[in-house]
Amino acid sequence: MRSALLLTILSLFLSSPLSAQKGDSLLAEKGLIDIAALDSTIRVELIYAGSDNFMGEAVYEGITKAWLHPDAAAKLLKAQEKLRQIAPQYRLIVYDAARPMSVQRRMWALVRGTDKTNYVANPANGGGLHNYGMAVDVSLIDQEGNPLPMGTAIDHFGREAHTDDEETLVDEGLITREEAQNRQLLRSVMHQAGFTSIRYEWWHFNACSRPYAREHYMPIE
Repeated sequence: MRSALLLTILSLFLSSPLSAQKGDSLLAEKGLIDIAALDSTIRVELIYAGSDNFMGEAVYEGITKAWLHPDAAAKLLKAQEKLRQIAPQYRLIVYDAARPMSVQRRMWALVRGTDKTNYVANPANGGGLHNYGMAVDVSLIDQEGNPLPMGTAIDHFGREAHTDDEETLVDEGLITREEAQNRQLLRSVMHQAGFTSIRYEWWHFNACSRPYAREHYMPIE
């Protein structure tokens, strides 16, 4: 079944024209997949294409779509399908996906030496899974397109965004019970689809481990 899904993804990709945008064209040429072309019900709002992010400026030039490696794209489609089954009134929204190393170097230069350094993978050390198209920043929206409350905004780097002790966050009034349940729903569908979550960012999910990516995939240069 997985092979059939990947063949469907690759067939759709090969039949789609390349974007006129330089960044989008680069990612298409690298064999990455435009998520919205696979499932138009997955909404895309790239936070790094604008200035409303933790760096305060746009770092994506010519990247207007959410791209993933075909292996990660197949998992995201599965997560969307799981969500339809469990909570059909909701759908996924993608805030960040594949990221070229050129962008990673720019982000690193902006945060190096600040209190945000630990939240951006050092490109000199191989970067992170976004740089392989194997990570995605994602949340949930309702039928009207409104983001579900999750306790913090995307890219809130603080204890309130942690996933390892949400019951304590609820008990202390840092997030609400509804927000904790929304996070749990998001994690449930993503985990069922084969993603793993991380401790510090409720919105970030990996399609594989970093050692596996470095052995089996190529970084996006």
